[in-house]
Amino acid sequence: MLKLKSSERIPFMSVIAAMVIVMIIPQALAGSGGVTDKTLPEENKAFAPAFPGNDKINFATAYGDRSKHEHGTFGRFPANFETPPHVHSHDYRAIVLKGEMTNPFKGNKNPPILRPGSFWSVSGGSVHTTACVSSTPCEFFMYSAKPFDFKPRK
Repeated sequence: MLKLKSSERIPFMSVIAAMVIVMIIPQALAGSGGVTDKTLPEENKAFAPAFPGNDKINFATAYGDRSKHEHGTFGRFPANFETPPHVHSHDYRAIVLKGEMTNPFKGNKNPPILRPGSFWSVSGGSVHTTACVSSTPCEFFMYSAKPFDFKPRK
């Protein structure tokens, strides 16, 4: 064990102050990450087809730009709809808001039913489908720190 002379000892309060600074500065810096005060009432969501020529998948932007960077996006699927198998270049996370959904990975034949309040995440490159398995349309909220894309797979 290293022993310090009394003249080399660090005062206890200096150690505490340093610990507080180490904990507070990252939190203060995180608060300047470009978040602005904003609301988006349900009736103001501007849903539009997510992909040219496909009116089944509709997205409404909450924040960011899903084609370029970090984003939060509402999605809507019609009742009893399933995407083809596909991958995304980047990870994303999602929460079911309305309806019942599944998100089978790698051909899983018995995925769990995801009801409102349920969560799923997809890692970049993971082959999966996403489905609305209810008799009513589904809505979800997805978010990512990276752009969103859709690449069909077999």
